[in-house]
Amino acid sequence: MVGSFFGVLVLLGVALHRDYGVGWDEQLDRLNGIINAKYVALRLAPELARRQPTFAEIPDMSENSDADHGVLYQLPLVVLEKVAGAEDSRDVYFLRHLVIWLTCVAGTYALYRVATGYLGSWRWGLLIAAALVLSPRLFAESFYNYKDVVFLGFFTLGIATLRRWLRQPIWRHAAVHALAVGAAIDVRTMGVLLLGLTVGFAGLEAWFRPAERRQLATSLAVFVPLTAAVVVAGWPYLWENPVGNFLSAFQSFSRYRAEMLTVYLGQEISIQHLPWHYAPVWLLVTTPLPYSVLFGVGVGVVAAQALRRPGAWLASTIGRADLLMLAWFFGPLGAVILLNSVLYDGWRHLYFVYPALLLLAGRGLQAAWHYWRATPASGPVVRGLGYGAAGLLALGVGQPALRMVLDHPYQNMYYSFLPGPVAGRLFERDYWGLSGREGLQWILDHDSSATVPVATDPRTGLMLHNAQLLLPPTQRARLRMVPLEQARYFLTTYRWHPAAYPSSIGPEVYCRRVQGITLVSVFRRPGP
Repeated sequence: MVGSFFGVLVLLGVALHRDYGVGWDEQLDRLNGIINAKYVALRLAPELARRQPTFAEIPDMSENSDADHGVLYQLPLVVLEKVAGAEDSRDVYFLRHLVIWLTCVAGTYALYRVATGYLGSWRWGLLIAAALVLSPRLFAESFYNYKDVVFLGFFTLGIATLRRWLRQPIWRHAAVHALAVGAAIDVRTMGVLLLGLTVGFAGLEAWFRPAERRQLATSLAVFVPLTAAVVVAGWPYLWENPVGNFLSAFQSFSRYRAEMLTVYLGQEISIQHLPWHYAPVWLLVTTPLPYSVLFGVGVGVVAAQALRRPGAWLASTIGRADLLMLAWFFGPLGAVILLNSVLYDGWRHLYFVYPALLLLAGRGLQAAWHYWRATPASGPVVRGLGYGAAGLLALGVGQPALRMVLDHPYQNMYYSFLPGPVAGRLFERDYWGLSGREGLQWILDHDSSATVPVATDPRTGLMLHNAQLLLPPTQRARLRMVPLEQARYFLTTYRWHPAAYPSSIGPEVYCRRVQGITLVSVFRRPGP
């Protein structure tokens, strides 16, 4: 069953990966990988690299504005493009979308392993893995979000290797854990949180398992330098000045200073001045409601056990596992709130805590299941309530599954309990700009002119550029991206312009709505 489940996921990715557009940052992420590939080639084989005719067109590392972003994932993708012979932009991004999906399937498998150990059964592990797949927003982003969803998988792998090392603190397990943690840091700097969890829970194990203290200390001595070596080796930006450049990257990550507006609760506000509840509210309204309810039950069960006998709870293996899940979820979320960290595009920067939410939800469901089974057959009220709750749970999980089918390929617009028009008014819409591909395709399908001039809002020009990357070459050659006064069509995905456009822009000739939320509109410009 497990093999079939993950086999179906692989086939699903093969079938669907061409349906999604190019996200806002995809070209910039790819360029970062290309610049790093040039840097590595010049450092390792300078004579051979200088013979490459295209190298002169690639910026140097000193000109790379994203040098402080890890490239452990982007760099191999650049190499894979060359190996696969992907030259046209369609081939490049279709290949990359398939690879990111397969990476996310591997991350789902890591969650399955963690859940199997935590909840004590492969069936429960498979249920938690399925819950991750049936999370509409993350499902869609698993095809184009190279940063946050990929990092979710790497972070989960780090938790899996941490749990194995804590169970058996031998140096081999410490070495594997170091590889996982170093890789996570090289994907996103926030992977340093795994270092804190490792040291903190190693201390707990040493306190409650004195016989393992020497092994814990010895293997920890292997883990720390090996992690540092992996981080430096996998991040070319650090090669010349490992400590200084890492501190610079970490400071850039923790003190993001770009000025940008975002729509939150119906207001356009600066990302530098977000209210404390920004991340929790986004998380709540985009997570399927049954998961949130069961998460609350799971946290309640864990809290009740901890408060009843704190010492015994912490001394038990399951108690420390519960504490790890709580720290995984509430630690980063609490830090973001207390430090007033800059977030934007919803809560995507915190996606890596979502597996902990699902695991604690599984803990809640498991507790409810055991309580229901333990109820005597003579308790018809409780058993009846159990059947009713199971029916509601099935309906609650069926709703996001149905929406994933009906809204394809825009599952990224899923809201759990808010009506679509309300959500579209209160929150950002298609902030990835994916629907621009559909708008351009409609224009070119309905206009047979040799050249078709199209404009968009100046602030979202990158969206229009990304949208044409997946067009067939013959259609791409007909497209002209021009200023508004020269355009025949105006295309918008409503980012940074949530209000309706004035009638002077021209009549709307096409739009795409998902659950009542308008994602993309095409306006025909007035004039001959």
